[in-house]
Amino acid sequence: MSGADMTATERAPAGIAPVPPRPAAPRRLRRLGGARRRLAIGSASLVGLLALWWVLTTGTGFVTAYRFPSPEEFWAALTQFVTDGYAGGTLWVQAWYSTRLVLMGFAVAVVTGVPLGLLMGVSARAEALLNPAFLLVRPIPPLAWIPLAIVWLGLGDAAKVLVIWFAAFVPSVINTWTGVRGVDRTLIAAARVHGARPWQLLAEVIVPGAMPMIFIGLRLSLQAAWTTLVAAELVGAFFGLGRVLDAAYRDINPPMIAVAMVVVGILGAATTRLLAIAETRLMPWRS
Repeated sequence: MSGADMTATERAPAGIAPVPPRPAAPRRLRRLGGARRRLAIGSASLVGLLALWWVLTTGTGFVTAYRFPSPEEFWAALTQFVTDGYAGGTLWVQAWYSTRLVLMGFAVAVVTGVPLGLLMGVSARAEALLNPAFLLVRPIPPLAWIPLAIVWLGLGDAAKVLVIWFAAFVPSVINTWTGVRGVDRTLIAAARVHGARPWQLLAEVIVPGAMPMIFIGLRLSLQAAWTTLVAAELVGAFFGLGRVLDAAYRDINPPMIAVAMVVVGILGAATTRLLAIAETRLMPWRS
């Protein structure tokens, strides 16, 4: 046997414990290194975008202030929004109002859409009964519900929550149904053979198997909620980022429009990140 073929135990002198091979880098460290690389790349991309913004506006004047604000104008509008407020409230008041509406509509969509998707996925009768109505309602744009929401519920928060709920409801139903349909039928049959009751089958096989698709639907629902929020707040809102956008449009104030857009993007990214953390906690095997 050649030295290359000898194991660490065979190469060790008699009476001396062999030195165990160096363990491979833990997967957690590898993930951490990958996350750091992605963070570095993302930071560099953001810095490059900011530099390009300054060059096109302040540096060369290629983009005029009437079309898009410079970084200095953006900062001045942000300072005004934080300290003095705009359209009836400061940044914190307007952001909290919009975030609260989104969370309310999203929560109602989760509570109604996920169970409906599960029901349609596990029961052929329920799918035959409910799917035609769902297919009829599904193509209607969420914004088309604004007039009816105002007629039914007035100009208060309830009308806006209704519109946001519908926008978030459809993706949660579709992806939950798709996730249930994609669960391995062999696993379901094996669970039944071993005497699993219907509720055990649902809780221990179907829901865990459909969970990845369910969370994809929840992410899409959350994005749809933020997208619809701005349009819903453009009609009859007293507070919120949508009202800020409407007021800035009427005042021909591009810097404030840009500030409101950036705040919406940051809040959307933050809530999506919180949802990703919840997904990791509920599905640690996918982390």
